[in-house]
Amino acid sequence: MGRKVTVATCALNQWALDFEGNLQRILKSIEIAKNRGARYRLGPELEICGYGCWDHYYESDTLLHSFQVLAALVESPVTQDIICDVGMPVMHRNVRYNCRVIFLNRKILLIRPKMALANEGNYRELRWFTPWSRSRHTEEYFLPRMIQDLTKQETVPFGDAVLVTWDTCIGSEICEELWTPHSPHIDMGLDGVEIITNASGSHQVLRKANTRVDLVTMVTSKNGGIYLLANQKGCDGDRLYYDGCAMIAMNGSVFAQGSQFSLDDVEVLTATLDLEDVRSYRAEISSRNLAASRASPYPRVKVDFALSCHEDLLAPISEPIEWKYHSPEEEISLGPACWLWDFLRRSQQAGFLLPLSGGVDSAATACLIYSMCCQVCEAVRSGNEEVLADVRTIVNQISYTPQDPRDLCGRILTTCYMASKNSSQETCTRARELAQQIGSHHISLNIDPAVKAVMGIFSLVTGKSPLFAAHGGSSRENLALQNARIRMVLAYLFAQLSLWSRGVHGGLLVLGSANVDESLLGYLTKYDCSSADINPIGGISKTDLRAFVQFCIQRFQLPALQSILLAPATAELEPLADGQVSQTDEEDMGMTYAELSVYGKLRKVAKMGPYSMFCKLLGMWRHICTPRQVADKVKRFFSKYSMNRHKMTTLTPAYHAENYSPEDNRFDLRPFLYNTSWPWQFRCIENQVLQLERAEPQSLDGVD
Repeated sequence: MGRKVTVATCALNQWALDFEGNLQRILKSIEIAKNRGARYRLGPELEICGYGCWDHYYESDTLLHSFQVLAALVESPVTQDIICDVGMPVMHRNVRYNCRVIFLNRKILLIRPKMALANEGNYRELRWFTPWSRSRHTEEYFLPRMIQDLTKQETVPFGDAVLVTWDTCIGSEICEELWTPHSPHIDMGLDGVEIITNASGSHQVLRKANTRVDLVTMVTSKNGGIYLLANQKGCDGDRLYYDGCAMIAMNGSVFAQGSQFSLDDVEVLTATLDLEDVRSYRAEISSRNLAASRASPYPRVKVDFALSCHEDLLAPISEPIEWKYHSPEEEISLGPACWLWDFLRRSQQAGFLLPLSGGVDSAATACLIYSMCCQVCEAVRSGNEEVLADVRTIVNQISYTPQDPRDLCGRILTTCYMASKNSSQETCTRARELAQQIGSHHISLNIDPAVKAVMGIFSLVTGKSPLFAAHGGSSRENLALQNARIRMVLAYLFAQLSLWSRGVHGGLLVLGSANVDESLLGYLTKYDCSSADINPIGGISKTDLRAFVQFCIQRFQLPALQSILLAPATAELEPLADGQVSQTDEEDMGMTYAELSVYGKLRKVAKMGPYSMFCKLLGMWRHICTPRQVADKVKRFFSKYSMNRHKMTTLTPAYHAENYSPEDNRFDLRPFLYNTSWPWQFRCIENQVLQLERAEPQSLDGVD
């Protein structure tokens, strides 16, 4: 009797509501799995319609088209003789569920609804779906007629059950269920389920990959068994990048690792594993076996099929591997670049326009485009026909084959230095040198005539001419003159017409370059260059961006970045002093970027208001700040943050990479009209400071 099973999981770059494309990618993954000898294929969560449909889940069309795709899958010759596990929304008794539909040879075996829904951070599954709450219980589901006609079944089991084949037992959990305190895999494993599958829709956050891997390996280490994880990959229509990392694990070891970032739309992992290794591993864990002897049984769906072959003694089995992680700098280099590629090809634009200021943030964005070009060239060299077809469509040349990233960058990236009388020659030079090294088409222009014309209209109407503070103006005049919103107007004008002016077809997507820390504080001008179509660095901290730019100097051989890193961060919005920069970002903000990252994490991740943050920082900064200094810093942050929170409502859609993002659309839901003096909260802080100063003056000695 056979005991070696070959199983397959995958990462698919599905796109919300792209039913045709999604169907083809699913079929391709099943075909690859079958060709590699797999008898079970697992796909990502909600792969038929695409995970990010959001409020489209309310529409009956989404349910209808999902069943139409399911019908196409069931009747396809590709899906014969392999158990197919696909994800789609299903309505049962007028309740919408996030489901796995498992079928074999034109028969639906089981519809398994999700039991724990993701509803924090970027996830809102409870808005559209209801969790299945009846553990180890199934009901009859009446199939739509289009499926009945194919399967000749009227009803199928719907609920929390497992599959029993001739040789093993298979159970499903879906994404969030892996992360819950009492995951289904625990009870399923104790009830003799040997293969557990997890269909995920899990997005990238910097430094998160190890958490997912640790969870899966711990699952199989404590309870034994085989664990398959499938995941969405790519941008499926919004701010998130789903980062693949499909995997197959057994008994605490990883046997197959999928890529975290790639331009391949379909990636399939297979492994051949020995079921006897699961059985012998479990047999010697006495604590597990005691718990298993008391386990409540799951309903079992009998499947007239085997995952193994009769004669498999000589079949080679997979060997365990060591998981290879990317550094945070590599994650930044690859993740946003893949997201940009998906956005570019799916938006059917001809490239990007990037206002390049000569500072770290816009330089980092330029490096991401260059990284994207490197990945495109590498994918084409590796024989990826889809990428080649996409790049030819983008540049509108059917015979073009990208080989040199600089050449490709020159075709799809236009950089633009927008100088004013407040700009220094140094930033102009740094922008030009970086553009030359990455190969972008570079434009240098002066916005002063446009600014003068706009201010001329104001002066003509009011009879007043505002002045910078350096020339005797008030703070209000100074701020108004800094807000050169004309840059946004020019950026979009050049995005629409610069290719036309060069005799090239198409328009450009405008890129923003505000980092997550500046957004958090609101240190950006509303509807200036912070306003764009998309922002690939809007979820990344200044600290991580600087490390990334340093990384790019060697990785991409871009020495121009060295002078950009050494220069002080400045917006160059105020007059120069003797030709030199007179303002710096950190001086303007009244806090450092490092401090901003701390405030951001405490505010969002640790869920702290002003008083809690003050108490926390008293301990964290006790060796460098007095309580009074801590209080002043916290008050300054919350005052500026709340004063500028309205800017988050118009924030350019940004790549989500950091858990303290202030993105207002779905991730960080807050009011945008605050009492910015925080009277009650700040009074609590002040009272605490006074108590500390009275009680322990001696303990503050030596702290400047």
